[in-house]
Amino acid sequence: MNNKQADILWFKDIHFTDTNLVGGKGANLGEMYNLGIPVPNGFCVTANAYFKFIEFNNLKPKIKAILDITDFDQPDQLEATSKKIRQIINKSPIPRDIAQNIMKSYKRLSDWGGLRNVAVAVRTSATAEDSADASFAGQGDTFLNVTGESNVINRVRDCWSSLFTSRSLFYQVKKKYDHFKIGVAVPVQKLVRSDSSGICFTVNPVTNDKKEIIVETVWGLGEYIVQGKVTPDQHIINKTDWTVKTYNKASQDIQLVRAASETKEVSVPKSKQDSSKITDQMAIKIAKIGQKLHNHYAKPQDIEFAIEKGKLYIVQTRPITTVESNKITLDNQKANINQIPDLKGDPASPGTSSGKVVIINNPKYLNKAQKGQILVTEMTTPDFVPAMKKVNGIITDRGGQTSHAAIVSRELGVPCVVGTKTATKLFKDGDLVTLNGTTGEIWKGDLTGSISNQPKIEKVDPHLKTATKVYVNLGEPELAAEISKRNVDGVGLLRAEFMIANIGIHPRRIIAENRQKEYINQLAKGLFQFCKNFSPRPVIYRATDFKTNEYKHLKWGKFYEPEESNPMLGFRGAARYINDKEVFMMELEAIKQVRNKHDLKNLWLMIPFVRTPQELSKVKALIAESGLFRTPSFKLFMMVEIPSNIILLDKFIDVGIDGISIGSNDLTMLTLGLDRDNQEVAPGFDEMNPAVLWSLKKAITKARKRGISASICGQAPSNYPDLVEKLVKWGVTSISVSPDAIDRTREIVSWAEKKRLKNS
Repeated sequence: MNNKQADILWFKDIHFTDTNLVGGKGANLGEMYNLGIPVPNGFCVTANAYFKFIEFNNLKPKIKAILDITDFDQPDQLEATSKKIRQIINKSPIPRDIAQNIMKSYKRLSDWGGLRNVAVAVRTSATAEDSADASFAGQGDTFLNVTGESNVINRVRDCWSSLFTSRSLFYQVKKKYDHFKIGVAVPVQKLVRSDSSGICFTVNPVTNDKKEIIVETVWGLGEYIVQGKVTPDQHIINKTDWTVKTYNKASQDIQLVRAASETKEVSVPKSKQDSSKITDQMAIKIAKIGQKLHNHYAKPQDIEFAIEKGKLYIVQTRPITTVESNKITLDNQKANINQIPDLKGDPASPGTSSGKVVIINNPKYLNKAQKGQILVTEMTTPDFVPAMKKVNGIITDRGGQTSHAAIVSRELGVPCVVGTKTATKLFKDGDLVTLNGTTGEIWKGDLTGSISNQPKIEKVDPHLKTATKVYVNLGEPELAAEISKRNVDGVGLLRAEFMIANIGIHPRRIIAENRQKEYINQLAKGLFQFCKNFSPRPVIYRATDFKTNEYKHLKWGKFYEPEESNPMLGFRGAARYINDKEVFMMELEAIKQVRNKHDLKNLWLMIPFVRTPQELSKVKALIAESGLFRTPSFKLFMMVEIPSNIILLDKFIDVGIDGISIGSNDLTMLTLGLDRDNQEVAPGFDEMNPAVLWSLKKAITKARKRGISASICGQAPSNYPDLVEKLVKWGVTSISVSPDAIDRTREIVSWAEKKRLKNS
């Protein structure tokens, strides 16, 4: 079998011309190996194997269906799409012949190393990767310290699926690549037990000085330098006489090291924390090998190296893709601003910009980033890329000129300063700052006059209609007039809490002072604003669902609320109405006032947190006692947010309701048994968890079968557009989302409805 048909190729059989088979990373490893560069031996699982895997499992149409409904500029959508596709890939079997070839090759590599199970690095090498016009730095997954045949096979499949990480998908769209023409090769290479590691740039990537080579080094494995988790030592080598022009030493207290069968973070011994990672002589040796590769490829190179017991290994090289585009000179940038900077870091990506600070240290909160802001973070990871595209500039506490933040910001053309150490502590959200990515200087205030904080509003069809209603979640009367002008079918969740918080006094104190009429009038005034502006569209008012800890924030609250160890599961919702009838009656009187006095019959009622059918029956009796009865113009809904609501839904419906509205936030927490506001367990909050999806489907299909409406009003549809397709398929009658998601949701609903009609 020739190279073009092979599933496995050893480094000795690979040359740079084999990029379409083994990707840029694999081709460069083979080319360097045959050039005599000190490269650890290994083999590549070629792109042929990947394409055979995709065809064997018929994955293309499944993946395409998911990609077709994704807005690639929305981080939440990207994340949901990536998760779904990767799950499909990781559950698909590898063809037997390919799996056997991988195992045989790994055994052969182990035999050469004189070990039963040699530790290897398993890396992703996309066939469009590390080409002359693109750098997928950090886009694909890398697995270090992998041992054992089955583990290697599983990591190969993980690398295949990493073509569809959110960061990689975003990059592919930016570069206008066809997702299905990109192959994935996987180099499997003997792992170097790195005492120190680093990156070499054969030209200065910030100043574009072709006479300088940058060598940056950290203790331990090299992943932390790419991630920007630690700030490296930096040698600037003068090519003309091979001397060290500048040396900047950085203290390092943590490192990534190889453990028994994994990699782990450990402390750097105190004796090494402030010492140099390599000698000047080693830095010059690395620079000379770098120049050899630069000359061989006739292009500036970005080179990764590792040092084990004083022996140097080159583990990767790729062309630098941002040098030619960075034309801004140091002198020009300095001329713009003459003030003393408030903070200084390392220059990473040239340019000057200003904006309001947004601090994000967890990818979970990337949706905070808006166009025109300055992203301030400890460090970036590949997950940050969609947010990095939006902002005017980037500032990090850690990292050097070869960190992820530096490389990606240069490619995106976004000014960046790295390694400031204290930016996340010095600045706070909303501060105005100006940064100079060429000098590494940062100032408080807007010194350029170039702030742009208004996000672009994408044009959508203002007349788009769907069979599935698209409602909006609201709580503040001041927003009613503006939001009512949008293409929205009504208010699916009108929260009482905002209006009651504005009244400011605990309702029990209102009753004690005999001021019920005042309370009712103020609440009715707010309800009137919603109903008048949205009329004749329905406004579904959810009765108060304050928990005891929230009621305590109201004036006099601490005198009326019990102490609860877990308010989320305590005195709230229907149970409170039954036990505190007078307060609930004030709400019902406000509803009657709007419906009868102002003749706004579009106001309906929804009851939250109903634990049992018996509770629902008692609440209905109170509603009837107030003089409100279910009619075609006054509908009664029940929130579905407790597992008992799903399990006993038939019995709840038997009590008599017109519809359900699923509160996906509480339902997710109570299904998974975690509090999303508790940072210890919050990462486990997942509205796309199979158990939650099962509950959503069960509730919607049961409601449909029983002839009542089924809505969803939690945050999930706003966060996960691919969930909208499922909801439409299951027969949801309406979806209520936050105002910013109205148009996007309408478009996705339209697409899902058309697809459903076509399939049926």
